[in-house]
Amino acid sequence: MAKIAVISISSILLVAMVVAVTVGVSRKSGEAAGAASGGAEISASTKAVNQICQPTDYKETCESTLSGAAGNTTDPKKLIEAAFKVAVKELGEVIKSSSFLQEGAKDPRTADALQNCRELLEFSIDDLRKSFDQVESFDFSKMSEYVADLKTWLTGAITYQQTCLEGFENTTGDFGERMKKFLKLSGELTSNGLAIVTELASVLTSYPISTGSRRLLSDDGFPTWASSGQRRLLQANGVKPNVVVAQDGSGKYKTINEALKEIPKKGETTFVIYVKAGTYKEYVNITKQMTNVLLIGDGPTTTRITGNKSFKSGYNTYRTATLTADGEHFMLKNIGVENTAGHDGHQAVALRVGSDRSIIFNCHIDGYQDTLYAHAHRQFYRDCTITGTIDFIFGDSAALFQNCKMVVRKPGPNQDCMVTAQGRTDKRGVSGIVIQGSIITVAPEFAAAAGEHKAFLGRPWKNFSRTVIMESQIDGGIDPAGWAPWQGDIYLDTLWYAEYKNKGAGANKSKRVNWPGIQKKISADVAQTFTARQFIDGDLWIPSTGIAYLSGMKS
Repeated sequence: MAKIAVISISSILLVAMVVAVTVGVSRKSGEAAGAASGGAEISASTKAVNQICQPTDYKETCESTLSGAAGNTTDPKKLIEAAFKVAVKELGEVIKSSSFLQEGAKDPRTADALQNCRELLEFSIDDLRKSFDQVESFDFSKMSEYVADLKTWLTGAITYQQTCLEGFENTTGDFGERMKKFLKLSGELTSNGLAIVTELASVLTSYPISTGSRRLLSDDGFPTWASSGQRRLLQANGVKPNVVVAQDGSGKYKTINEALKEIPKKGETTFVIYVKAGTYKEYVNITKQMTNVLLIGDGPTTTRITGNKSFKSGYNTYRTATLTADGEHFMLKNIGVENTAGHDGHQAVALRVGSDRSIIFNCHIDGYQDTLYAHAHRQFYRDCTITGTIDFIFGDSAALFQNCKMVVRKPGPNQDCMVTAQGRTDKRGVSGIVIQGSIITVAPEFAAAAGEHKAFLGRPWKNFSRTVIMESQIDGGIDPAGWAPWQGDIYLDTLWYAEYKNKGAGANKSKRVNWPGIQKKISADVAQTFTARQFIDGDLWIPSTGIAYLSGMKS
């Protein structure tokens, strides 16, 4: 009986903010019993649309688009699906517009930005479609997991649209403004979708009826999403490569890019590329179609991938990465990735990651400005060393760093350094940079130039920038102010920065900046929300890899 009751209300819980609508919209006492059913349905549908749009920031957009797309339905599931469909359709129109604009772009950097937009907006559509499929196949027993996925993907969809617009910075003409106008509606629609799902999550947290415990692992102790092939691979003591790359000819290929051609499209089992010791001067792109790829080397100082693309040399930041990973469930292990453009190259990315549920383990990521672009989705970094100067860990992913070392290098003349620059643009976005149980320090050459430069924990790249540093060692090379502004006083009210139980000469908070967004003190309960278990749903996917990780707090 209890089970039947739970199943019967699962549709209600799918979007509990319209409970009143789904369990029965109240009729006005004056409604005649014999009134036309069509009119009653339209009235109920309008109420349902208005109710589901209530938590959004762009209510007029929400109501007008849903009223036209959803027909007469009052089913919250259908309304959410309709919202995603409208956003996908709108983004498709923007892609067509960007193709039209590119024909008139004479400035190479502008043409590059428009080309990037087409890819990024396709990524945004992909996240929206995944969200649609998740709602369509809604499983009440996995509700918490589903909501976490939805919020991650919708945040990613917003990130990709924002990245498209960022590409027009420092370009000529009015193409950037025109693209901004094209993306206005799709941006509002995507934000509305995130608002609706966030409201759902809020209600689920406090809903009095038990939703049951989600099943994180299958009977053999591995995540339910892992295929049998993945489990066999991950249970084995060693990893058997599908392809070996070696510069000395002892492997099947001498370059990584040759090996990438063997990766099956949307593969469901782990595809292992073993890269033997050597310095590989090539640009590696793990595309959206390359899923479940493990790239493993002989060690971060012996197997290295290197490039030197930079903003100064004519590339938009998005295209400067030496190694890019967008396919889901990507894993990089025992490899060094470097961008050698130097501080004169300005923005020059070594590693860009947009892969959901990605793991970077025992790697060195080296560069200067913008070394690591933690672009989108859920990412976990363990036992890594990341070096750089300005904003050298940046992006809008939900990125967690454990047992890592962040090293501030000496920048160019008259430059200061920031370890992080987090780019959350929606207050409901689930993204942020979390550094736990790690070391933040400065390189010897930076220390030797004492007084010439300052090093800060981070600065707000976007308006809702969020960064948490906890249970870490912060050395004395970090400026006592802790955090730097982006430009004047913008974002200082809306950012969210916190430090919790850190140690070291740079951890003293007595001289920290006193901005409204700085959290002077957070509780242990709040700190727990930024751990692997809660922040990136790590218990669902990290255990299967065999990588050691801390699920919660150190103590």
